[in-house]
Amino acid sequence: MTAGIHATRAARAPHAVETPAAARVLPGALRRVLALPLVLGLTVLLPAFVTLRQGAGLRDQAYWLQLVLTVYAGARLSTMILGRHRKLLQGTFWLFVYMAMGIAPLAQTVLGTYPVPVAGSRSDLALAVGLVLAACAAFDAGALLVRPGVRPTARTVFRPAMVARRRLALLVALAFAGSGLFVLKLGGLGVFFSSRMEITQSIDDSGLGDGGSQAGTAILRGFGTVPALLALMVVTRWLITSPRARRRPLPWLTLAALAGVNLVVNNPISNPRYWFLTVLLALLFTVFPQSPTMYRTALTLGVAAAVLIFPFADKFRYDSANTPAARQSSSVLDPLVEKDYDQMAMFANTITYVDAGNGHTYGRQLTGSVLFFVPRSVWTSKPKDTGVMVSEWMAAANTNRSSPLWTELWLDFGSVGMVAGFGLIGWVAARVDRRYAHKVVRAGPASILTLAVPLVAGYSFILLRGPLLQASGRIAIGVMCLALITTLRPERWRQLR
Repeated sequence: MTAGIHATRAARAPHAVETPAAARVLPGALRRVLALPLVLGLTVLLPAFVTLRQGAGLRDQAYWLQLVLTVYAGARLSTMILGRHRKLLQGTFWLFVYMAMGIAPLAQTVLGTYPVPVAGSRSDLALAVGLVLAACAAFDAGALLVRPGVRPTARTVFRPAMVARRRLALLVALAFAGSGLFVLKLGGLGVFFSSRMEITQSIDDSGLGDGGSQAGTAILRGFGTVPALLALMVVTRWLITSPRARRRPLPWLTLAALAGVNLVVNNPISNPRYWFLTVLLALLFTVFPQSPTMYRTALTLGVAAAVLIFPFADKFRYDSANTPAARQSSSVLDPLVEKDYDQMAMFANTITYVDAGNGHTYGRQLTGSVLFFVPRSVWTSKPKDTGVMVSEWMAAANTNRSSPLWTELWLDFGSVGMVAGFGLIGWVAARVDRRYAHKVVRAGPASILTLAVPLVAGYSFILLRGPLLQASGRIAIGVMCLALITTLRPERWRQLR
């Protein structure tokens, strides 16, 4: 009897061992096939294509620093795409750096054309590029401090448990109420399918503009869009992980209703492109959290989308009567010198702004972002968006400019504070990525981590692009929604080390 059992186990053992190995053959082979073309494309071919174009730009220190930054970011993005583990936060960080702080500024330097006038000297631009490069190296150093090995140990701790299903009903109700109020305040469904300019005008007409403080606008937009997105993510993940929920009609009806609400309030016509990208990535990684193919495809196609889709999607900002005249294109690099990619130029302008006698703000801008909800009528000296503040100092006609996270940290805390800040961000991102990768491979219901990380990964494009003051509203409301559906309880679990 015993011998028969052992014989049966021995007969089954090879299949139990071979199946996982066979399942890993295709992804491993695919990585090896893609490795050389991808690395060469991101670090050599695309930068070379840009640098070999004819342009009026100078081949000075700023140019060479920009080329080094582009190649470095391309190498790190290749590592994220080809790595064995999915690193959502680090992957989206390097995707943004490669396009917005690498390839696009490199094209601007080669052509000698910038999306916003560079007010200072070339040395200010070179300093801006050098500071971004130093901060990216600090991000990498912070990530390296997190040991890649996973050594689980049992501990008793308090941690966010599964989404509390009784509280999910409150989130769904908040989503319908917030989005419904948003629609009513703006005058009906039609305005959401016209243009972003029409949305802005409707918000101003509603009296929530608050004299330019944007507090009312941030709150209205936040409650109108964030709960709807997060509720859709939770219900989607619930249906994926729970066979019992899939057998009942109510979760499916709720999913359909939430999808309809998001189609109205979170569509790409009435929302900024970076927010729609957040919605797209958050839903994508909620549905496919364990798919390395989907993760690699998203990062790879992100490079193409940044060049081919983002600049042309700006037509949704205007209605037909207010569409600006199309610019005559003389180069395939023209989309990279449009206003979407003004981050490096605005960093250089901020350096010039500080050197002109305005000085660093020593945390004042960050305080304004944290206290975004305080109306300007109460806080009369409330800081403006950094991009607006620098643009007004330049006497620019258009003050709706970006202020990347590098600029925000440098303006508040100087070079040392900015580098230290990015080191801390890299360390946190690596730890969260490691916990997330460990969590999604385990069977069972989704935790808050499996919902929050895709949301933050998508929203990181907005945080990195800035200004922080504009990004703060949705962050705060997202944290409130997660707190609403989260319960804390002591339990035994295996902690990553």
